[in-house]
Amino acid sequence: MLTERNSNTEAGISGNVVPVTPHRPSQVAELRARLLDWFRREQRRLPWRGARDSYAIWVSEIMLQQTRVAAVIDRYQAFLDRFPTVFALASAAEADVLAQWSGLGYYRRARMLHRAAQLVLAEHQGQLPSTAVRLLTLPGIGKYTAAAIASIAHDEPIAAIDGNVERVLQRLRGWGSDDPAAQSALAHQIAAEARRLLEPAAPGDWNQAMMELGATLCLPCAPRCPECPLVAFCATRGEHPTPKRAPMRSQSAAYALVLRSRGIKQQILLVQRDASETVMPAMWELPQYTPPRAVENLPDQPLLQLRHAIMQVNYRVEVFDVAADSLPRDNRRHRWADAAAAACLPLTGLARKALTRVGFLHTLPKNSFQ
Repeated sequence: MLTERNSNTEAGISGNVVPVTPHRPSQVAELRARLLDWFRREQRRLPWRGARDSYAIWVSEIMLQQTRVAAVIDRYQAFLDRFPTVFALASAAEADVLAQWSGLGYYRRARMLHRAAQLVLAEHQGQLPSTAVRLLTLPGIGKYTAAAIASIAHDEPIAAIDGNVERVLQRLRGWGSDDPAAQSALAHQIAAEARRLLEPAAPGDWNQAMMELGATLCLPCAPRCPECPLVAFCATRGEHPTPKRAPMRSQSAAYALVLRSRGIKQQILLVQRDASETVMPAMWELPQYTPPRAVENLPDQPLLQLRHAIMQVNYRVEVFDVAADSLPRDNRRHRWADAAAAACLPLTGLARKALTRVGFLHTLPKNSFQ
């Protein structure tokens, strides 16, 4: 059963459970004004904020899916510098797109973005569709992304609903259910409320404001309720439980750093993942390595130790300095590359991190092309 807490309940004090009722119409205008005033004063200064170009907004929204804002800030402008238009992106080789995406993870997003750009070029004369309905026909664009692009770039009055917005609305209204069978009804109720509260005169700002509120104040844990512009309207004041994330699994991994000199340049041995892999297909990485057994109780000492998270796995990684002739090689999947060539390959995030840590790749200035 879906329920709503009494809207007069103070934080930390349980109230009576009452039937779900909407906010009074007279409150909606004030709620909208408070949130938009707060957003225009307090929004984070992000490189994609203020953009009205649908292509730039599209790139930012795809990058931000399941990726930290800080990581996207480092890569966003560099990607646009390399592929400033739909035509530039569509015309590029997939390997070049993946190389520029390196470090953001979830590389299927980059492949879908590239494929969608080619469709826009072939079927829409290079112009990204302007409505959410038509944007949904492109690969990699779902309901949230379509609504975000259409509302921000073209002022379409449509609500963009991501996890942040869902959490804000659930807490605002006090909605919740422990019954898995009720989740579909809850999702419909949230969508209806998002549509009702949407500011039709500024749908792009409104959607960004709702997402910003969830990302900065209405946090999954330890919400900052006293700072919230909507605290006077909130039925729960942060009490509403949020689903716990699945714990990260730990796993060990070992890789080989194999170098050789060619003239004045050093080259690194890289291996390409199989194209049929479900995770990071055809990406380049360091060769996997099994350290030899300890001799006289002295184990091999790694050149580098680091941690790297991929999806729900937290890897404890060791990188060993290994001679080239000690590794079996499949020449069809291996290649030697100097630093300049390696930087332009679609490296896995772990490979790029390891090669930067050992000094083979240099950390490039923000917004420069890798």
